[in-house]
Amino acid sequence: MFSSYPDIVTVAQLQKMLCIGRNTAYDLLKRDIIPSVRIGRVHKIPKADVIKYLKSVR
Repeated sequence: MFSSYPDIVTVAQLQKMLCIGRNTAYDLLKRDIIPSVRIGRVHKIPKADVIKYLKSVR
C-alpha cells in the first residue's frame, strides 16, 4: 500500500494519499489522530502511521 511514497511523507503527500484537503490534513495532525513530528515549519509524517489510521477507520 502506498509503495510509491517515501517512508516519511509531507502534508501535501498526505493529502494525496487520503484524497483530503489541506485543512482536513492539518486537523488530523493537530488533533494527533495521525502522529507527526514538526521540524521547523514542516510536518514529517511516518507512512506507517497513515496506514494505521486507515485501518482504524474501517
